[in-house]
Amino acid sequence: MSIKGLYLVPTPIGNLEDITFRAVNVLKEADLILAEDTRTSGKLLKHLEVNTPMRSFHMHNEHNMLEGVLEELKSGKTIALISDAGTPGISDPGFLLVRQAIQYQIEVTCLPGATAFVPALVVSGIPCNEFVFMGFLPLKKGRKTKLESIKAIDKTVVLYESPHKIVKTLEELKVVLGPERKASLSREISKMYEETLRGTLEELASLAKDRNLKGEMVLVLDKLES
Repeated sequence: MSIKGLYLVPTPIGNLEDITFRAVNVLKEADLILAEDTRTSGKLLKHLEVNTPMRSFHMHNEHNMLEGVLEELKSGKTIALISDAGTPGISDPGFLLVRQAIQYQIEVTCLPGATAFVPALVVSGIPCNEFVFMGFLPLKKGRKTKLESIKAIDKTVVLYESPHKIVKTLEELKVVLGPERKASLSREISKMYEETLRGTLEELASLAKDRNLKGEMVLVLDKLES
């Protein structure tokens, strides 16, 4: 397999068997792997028997790293970008590098693979022919405005949330959208304790509070009923 340019390589969000044969080959053949956390990715690469040199590339250093990485790409090196889990650029570093690479006419390839919101959306039982992916809500500045904006969206809405903020988010959504809005909450996708809870925002908020749910969350909100 001949590879060239910048490759965005999805990595497993849970089960290590979810990685594709093509992804493993790209990781092995690349000149360099840019990883969000080299310690986390190091475990995966060791499991896959990938010995390609690795360098840290994350939200705190991507601006400083950008020029150097682009120079390496322009010199003819093939670079693979991975995040801790899932597809780079989806609520993870990657966008800035892709945009700049395109401007320099560097070939950019994104391999198909794991992304948490897709399985969560499909198993939710909520219409997925039209949806809006909003990623993580702002922690403070702009949070109220973003929450309020969901009221005007006449499509299914998909959000990411961390376990220690899920109760707060569900309670806020209850106020904004009403306690009877239907929703689905998926956690630990592709892992041993994978689970999807379905019901109203009132029911999900109560379950999240009572059970102290763990793991990264994907929240799917049913569209506004006409």
